[in-house]
Amino acid sequence: MAHKDVPPRWDRKMQQRLARGEAAALGELYDRFASLVHSLAHRVLGDERAADGVTREVFAHVWEHPDSYDPKQGPLRSWVAAVTHRLAVQRLRATETAALTRGGSDRADDGADEPGRLESLESKVRRASVAARADYIVHSMPAPLRAALELAYFQRRDYRQTAADLGVTEDEARRRLRLGLQLLSTAPDAGTPPGYGGAV
Repeated sequence: MAHKDVPPRWDRKMQQRLARGEAAALGELYDRFASLVHSLAHRVLGDERAADGVTREVFAHVWEHPDSYDPKQGPLRSWVAAVTHRLAVQRLRATETAALTRGGSDRADDGADEPGRLESLESKVRRASVAARADYIVHSMPAPLRAALELAYFQRRDYRQTAADLGVTEDEARRRLRLGLQLLSTAPDAGTPPGYGGAV
């Protein structure tokens, strides 16, 4: 019986392959996580080209620093998501700070508005982080929970219709919706995806 804290075998093998410099391993990792990385980056940045850039940065970081993943800290998926979050937030802060600087240099004021603008930037970063975390949670939750949430919230089905569409009992549909919502309710708790402490 495996210990709960032991990461999946695939994660450890992937890290070893990346550490040996196997280009095929990077391709396999990209195939597995590129859509997650891009969607998290896009959620934070709200820009397709910027998300593309962060996606490239994430996989470059993974290729150059496979040893920065610690299997004891959690799954490789969580680490990749945490790296994505960190790089996307760094890019968002840099972009927004540059825009504030440009905006401030065009004005004649002496920067009295600066604390308000910085607070607005941090608020934007927090909102983007919560949205990215929610996306991560939805992508990571078991398919039955995700399907129930998608039917209920995106297709506006009630729990009875959701049960019928999924071919499950009404009690099971309610259970899936409740569990999915409980997972989503953790999104505001932290800025990084769950399960991994040090991203980069």
